[in-house]
Amino acid sequence: MPIPLKLIVSGAACVLACATHVASAADVDDSRLRTAAGNRSDWLTYGRDYGQQRFSPLEQIDARTVTKLVPRWIYQTGTAATFQTSPLVADGVMYLTTPFSHVVALDARTGRERWRYEHKRASQKICCGPANRGAAIGYGKVFVATVDARLVALDQRTGKPVWDVALVDSSGEATEDKKVLAPDDPLNARNITGSTGAGAVVAPLVYDGKVIVGITGVGYGLHLDSPRVGAPLGAVVGVAGRYGQPGFLAAYDAASGKQIWKFETTQEGWEGSFRAETADGIPLNRDVAAEKANLRKYADAWRHGGGSIWHAPAVDSKTGTLYFGVGNPSPQAEDSTRPGDNLYTVALVALNARTGKLLWHFQQVPHDRWGYDVASPPTLFEVTVDGKTVSAVGQASKLGWYYVHDRRSGELLFKSDPFVPQANLFEPPTPQGVRITPGPAGGSNWSPASLDAQRGIVYVAGMHIPMIYRTAELPAQGNDPAVPYFIIEPAREANWGTLSAIDLSRKGRIAWQTRTDEPLVGGVLATAGDLVFTGEGNGDFSAFDARSGARLWSFNCGAGVNAPPITYELDGQQYVAVAAGGSQIWGFRQGGAVIVFSLPKVDAQEIRNAE
Repeated sequence: MPIPLKLIVSGAACVLACATHVASAADVDDSRLRTAAGNRSDWLTYGRDYGQQRFSPLEQIDARTVTKLVPRWIYQTGTAATFQTSPLVADGVMYLTTPFSHVVALDARTGRERWRYEHKRASQKICCGPANRGAAIGYGKVFVATVDARLVALDQRTGKPVWDVALVDSSGEATEDKKVLAPDDPLNARNITGSTGAGAVVAPLVYDGKVIVGITGVGYGLHLDSPRVGAPLGAVVGVAGRYGQPGFLAAYDAASGKQIWKFETTQEGWEGSFRAETADGIPLNRDVAAEKANLRKYADAWRHGGGSIWHAPAVDSKTGTLYFGVGNPSPQAEDSTRPGDNLYTVALVALNARTGKLLWHFQQVPHDRWGYDVASPPTLFEVTVDGKTVSAVGQASKLGWYYVHDRRSGELLFKSDPFVPQANLFEPPTPQGVRITPGPAGGSNWSPASLDAQRGIVYVAGMHIPMIYRTAELPAQGNDPAVPYFIIEPAREANWGTLSAIDLSRKGRIAWQTRTDEPLVGGVLATAGDLVFTGEGNGDFSAFDARSGARLWSFNCGAGVNAPPITYELDGQQYVAVAAGGSQIWGFRQGGAVIVFSLPKVDAQEIRNAE
């Protein structure tokens, strides 16, 4: 069948609007958002529903028919760069973000462009790459958080800006550079690909008249490229200093853009209780005595403490509670200037959605030195534990466990079997280097999981990228002592991925696991058709049997599939959509396409007739 290919024609105007084929769509209001889980046709929020289950009741495409799946249309963004968008679909229109925070509205049946917003960055310097993970829709607007740390509201029908507010004032902010390296350090030959700063990569959350969003990059560290073409991240260098600022999650009035509340992820008193082990009893190998001795000297370290937000929050609309994870503290890896537990970094946090008040937190790694951000979005569900049904929140961690908590109190109910290999999780660095896995890559990185609540199974995308953690130092000069710094870089060994089905009814036992050629980063979609969809950096987009993990269908998209797939229904036809644009940081081929698949129309009609 012919595949319409939509090419973008660039222009000088900020917004290009089509003069024809503009169908009016009903506003997405609070009622529609609260009941999104029961909406078969649309995909209205980043996680499809407020609980971020990323599960679709559609079943036209199933384990029997998926082998006939074909591309229906392709949209080319015109930008070949790290592409992580999760499209939204409402009333026959698809809304997606592209690298560098542009936004496009497409006809969800054909891929024809309705309008395009070109974001004009306030600064050409961005901390953490061009990626954007998606938009939000509500109240007649489309909202996007941008690489230069702005929040923009667009008219849903035209794409014209309604309001535009700065999330941070980054003027004069210090960032790491290669001056911290010893003159003979081979890392001097590498290019800088990122350093601590402030941006926004997450899809906003629209809830109860608010737009809720967090910033990223504030604990990024000094990222250097790889000496090998196509290889993943070369190195993270951690140096002592006053870099970055507190991360935050904040709520803005959807009508005006005015800030309503702000929760900073590092605050005065962030040293906590100096825990010697994690909450689940694993030793952290900390020198607590030395940290306490340094406390007075670094009393204001929290003012530069990091704690990025890498995903959209989940929300329990019955209780008005937000759930989200927080990234690593700043400086990354180098910990001498930030004594204490560094609350609330590397933690799952619950807030009152109306006020932003802290309700509880669970810190997975106090005083993190390894880059174990809580990066994958949390998911809300009901689970039976010891014969009692509990309202729970689950999170796929970088550590390689799926954590399940009582979402009223944060109490850890259980954690799963490891879904990736683990070794030396909390070992300190040495001059010779310590092999750790998972390291800062994860485990499960920012990839959203998918939950089949009826089966009680959560599907998790995993990464096996062992890392070497070592120390080095800038030699003494004159009266100045030698200055240590810390390096985390990939081990020279095979990397691969795991797609895991975790049984929540059996306290996290692995029901099945399928190993993939590439580490899995991008996300998972499960459907009532007994299918699990995910993509790989080699370009393969695949469907797996949800009951066994067997690969049933695959299509090579030509660039890395490192974005979360979605599915929707129009005119009785089910579609599956995914971005294919790769990822620079993991060395996956970059591109700029959104590809939408469906069954041939004749097969879809036969299925409807049979029903």
